[in-house]
Amino acid sequence: MAEKIKYIVTDELHGKRLDAVLASFDDTNSRSTLGEFIKSGLVSVDGTITKKPSVKVSTGQEIEVDLPEPENLDAVPQDIPLDIIYQDEDLIVINKPVGLVVHPGAGVKDGTVMNAMLYHFPATAQLARAGIVHRLDKDTSGLMVIALSKYAQIKLVRAISKHDVVREYEAICEGLITAGGTIDKEISRDPHNRTRMATVCDGMGREAVTHYRVMEQFREHTLLRLRLETGRTHQIRVHMASIDHPLLGDATYGIKRLRLMKGASEELSEALRNYRHQALHAAHIEFIHPISGEPMSFDAPIPDDFNRLIEFLREDERVNGEKL
Repeated sequence: MAEKIKYIVTDELHGKRLDAVLASFDDTNSRSTLGEFIKSGLVSVDGTITKKPSVKVSTGQEIEVDLPEPENLDAVPQDIPLDIIYQDEDLIVINKPVGLVVHPGAGVKDGTVMNAMLYHFPATAQLARAGIVHRLDKDTSGLMVIALSKYAQIKLVRAISKHDVVREYEAICEGLITAGGTIDKEISRDPHNRTRMATVCDGMGREAVTHYRVMEQFREHTLLRLRLETGRTHQIRVHMASIDHPLLGDATYGIKRLRLMKGASEELSEALRNYRHQALHAAHIEFIHPISGEPMSFDAPIPDDFNRLIEFLREDERVNGEKL
């Protein structure tokens, strides 16, 4: 049986296209997918079905989406260990390691979180994406909440779309940042490389907002704490690159060739050479439990290689940094 989700158009969305408005609420489906929902007659505005993604909506209007039944999963159950830090009958919270893909896609047929969910929780085969409600990049570690029941999944998706789920990350970026700030730049596919995302002019992509604050400065790097207001593909990586502070180790959006630091110890140089993924960790998540209504909050320590790199950078700053 299909499920319905309702949204109310807010003032800041007044006058925008229906597909763009849905994309601002829904972090789990692409704008093109939402456009197909509209064309298929699955979306109504104030009770009237519209099949035009370009129709403009107004403040206060109610949008109702009939979510289609989840497609049969091609993914097969696989005995892949999950680091479960919380579990009840409606959801789990896991600490995903670097290198684990969330669900099958282009070039990845198995060995994912979805395959693991189907093995450890067979009932999730009846849920869209086996209960997965948000993603982390393959080489980003940290916390994910995953639904185990249909109602919990619907409520979690709605909470994420309304920005009611707090997600905070720790990251090391290239260069020195002196103060915190907010990056408010829309994100879309890079027109020159469809495997990448890029910031675009207002109205050309999906709303994306990232808040960041400085935790610690090193000689040529900065440790940041970031909070997502939205959850677009590669959002933190794209946003930090857009202000010329790409994440350390990010081969897609960052520095292509390793730039060794003058005077750095051999241990630090070796750590930098061996750090082959973006320095990004989903360290904190909090939300209201979709069934019990209780506030939930979880933290995951940064991985050992990330922590070791911080220690080397900290020691380098102590030895080689400018003395005030």
